[in-house]
Amino acid sequence: MANSFDFKKLRRLIKIYGVVQILLIGLLILMAVYFQAGLQAKGMPQLFMKSVIATLAIQLALFYPIYKFASGQAKREVESCADNLTAEEMKSFRTSRLIGDMIKAAVFIFFITFILRAPVNLFVYSLIYFSFILTTLSYFQCYNFAAKKGMKEKEPAVKG
Repeated sequence: MANSFDFKKLRRLIKIYGVVQILLIGLLILMAVYFQAGLQAKGMPQLFMKSVIATLAIQLALFYPIYKFASGQAKREVESCADNLTAEEMKSFRTSRLIGDMIKAAVFIFFITFILRAPVNLFVYSLIYFSFILTTLSYFQCYNFAAKKGMKEKEPAVKG
């Protein structure tokens, strides 16, 4: 017997993540303007471009781990949408979800702590803020991509 899937909650989550991505892009633009103006006012406009380049290098290094984590989270969510799950499978998904949420909270706490403990320097703050926003955006993008791909793979089981 083929498993049937109900992706209603997952589709709603993907839409929510899409809205959050739009808000994060707006925040990224706002912070970029703020940091660029602040660094230019201090007579160091070249530091803004250096912070952007350094942030992109950091994101390049972080992309694969973020992708692996987000795709694992998305795969788990797609699998948990099956209609005929046993109690043991549901407990396994719940435990996995809890671990994933703890990792996401730890990353958030790391960035907050890093922001609070960083020296008062616009260049350092711009690196931290840009890295945080781009890391979060990367996670949401990778999650949505992997979830949509997983749903597409499972949908023929629903139709046929």
